[in-house]
Amino acid sequence: MEKNPIGEIMETSMQKIREIVDANTIIGQEITTQDGITIIPVSKVTLGFGTGGSDFQGKNPAPGKPSSFGGGSAAGVNIIPVAFLVIRDGNVRLLSVLPPASTTVDRLIEIVPELIDKVRELIRGGNDGD
Repeated sequence: MEKNPIGEIMETSMQKIREIVDANTIIGQEITTQDGITIIPVSKVTLGFGTGGSDFQGKNPAPGKPSSFGGGSAAGVNIIPVAFLVIRDGNVRLLSVLPPASTTVDRLIEIVPELIDKVRELIRGGNDGD
């Protein structure tokens, strides 16, 4: 079976996208300050990709000659910093850099880590008295 030029275009494009976006793009390299605080950047990556092509005959096609091919691809990547994980004395906090949530669901998602921390503190406090 003959290799399709669209497949080659897609393979090349995806390889270039892999070079741009990897796991370190989303969860960045950690930064440790002199006083032992570790900061890890977190980003949101949005990717769009499209490709297309067509086989077509020229004005004077030669017998037995393959048809001509035209094709192309495009990709767009948008990387937005959204938060920092701050690790200090074994405690982890999420420091958001986005504007406040505009919907109830978004706000609920934002406060879940705080809620979990508070529940842990209550549980630990209850166990200390035993």
